[in-house]
Amino acid sequence: MNSDRGNGARGWFGRLRDGLSKTRGGFLAQVKGLVAGRIDENTLEELEEVLYMADMGPALVESLLGKLKAGEGAGSDAQTRVKEIMRYCLENPESPPAFTPQDPAAEEPRIIILVGVNGVGKTTTAGKLASRFSAENLKIMLAAGDTFRAAAGEQLTVWAERSGCEIVRHREGADSSAVVYDAVQAAKARGVDVLLVDTAGRLHTKHNLMEELKKLRRVTQRLVDTAPHEVLLVLDATSGQNVLSQVREFGPALGVTGLVLTKLDATAKGGVALGATYESGIPIRYVGVGESVEDLLDFDPDAFIEAIFGE
Repeated sequence: MNSDRGNGARGWFGRLRDGLSKTRGGFLAQVKGLVAGRIDENTLEELEEVLYMADMGPALVESLLGKLKAGEGAGSDAQTRVKEIMRYCLENPESPPAFTPQDPAAEEPRIIILVGVNGVGKTTTAGKLASRFSAENLKIMLAAGDTFRAAAGEQLTVWAERSGCEIVRHREGADSSAVVYDAVQAAKARGVDVLLVDTAGRLHTKHNLMEELKKLRRVTQRLVDTAPHEVLLVLDATSGQNVLSQVREFGPALGVTGLVLTKLDATAKGGVALGATYESGIPIRYVGVGESVEDLLDFDPDAFIEAIFGE
């Protein structure tokens, strides 16, 4: 775990720890209290209830309790056993390796598509990633693929101006596939390193939304053989069990390669992060723990566990 990654006066780990304060003081305080002593049948029953209340989801809860009952980590104190099992669940999703925005061998732009339902923070996440990558001396372009929400294009334009990157945007209500087509062509022509594609979160029906997003994928693939290089599913951590259902709906349908958990600082149920990645096998790439650009953090399983169990 690297606990001093900069990102402002508080430092990377300080931001993570502060952002998880509600989770640390919520269900995990109960977990710590339950496993302070010996784990017996009564403890397991109470622990099961607490974990379900934390929106971890049935798959993770059953796995964690099963490992405890099987004596995994025996010899360590109970809290250490729970921490190690949670860490294992976070570190072992069957998923693609982490996306690297800076690839010296790449001759064409790296393309990231951000998907998710309305209101989870897709546009803001796209803007924050643009700012972050621009600060790494990469040439970035934003594509305003959400042409259905009136403010989306304006919001993304503000982010483009703030981060000093280019943006491709059409009129409200335009065909989002046309926006993405033009953006990919422009990115190729102008030597862009990373193209970030914002997308709509709500069309007339869920089926229409998925078909629209699949079409966007196909457009990028036609123009850049290896695209998209990352499909990020943005999730609002305050949504509880809805996070798990969204992972189930979007993950297989769109070939999601990474999760972004926003608003973790606003919930005491940060355990939903563990449930989402464990159940889907899709790794968490970033977590949002505040409003500023620096509060969108790379996800580190070791640091996450230490931040929520630390005193």
